[in-house]
Amino acid sequence: MNNQIKQIADQADLIVNDYAFCKKGDLIQIVNLNSLQDAAVVNEQSQIIETTMDDIEMNIVMDLYERNKVFMLQQYDNN
Repeated sequence: MNNQIKQIADQADLIVNDYAFCKKGDLIQIVNLNSLQDAAVVNEQSQIIETTMDDIEMNIVMDLYERNKVFMLQQYDNN
């Protein structure tokens, strides 16, 4: 495994379908682990701040985020 991919995966709060979701303050950083240049930043209200993903991939990622964000944000509520 590529060291950069391993580092991103280790820092991720959630990995779903090869997308790493990492909470950084009030923002969520999303990286495609199969294509590291495909990334996005969204806020907790699911608004896209910036992205290098195409529209189709962004729709897929946002659907994954919406369906799974409770698991990622839940760990911060427990601390």
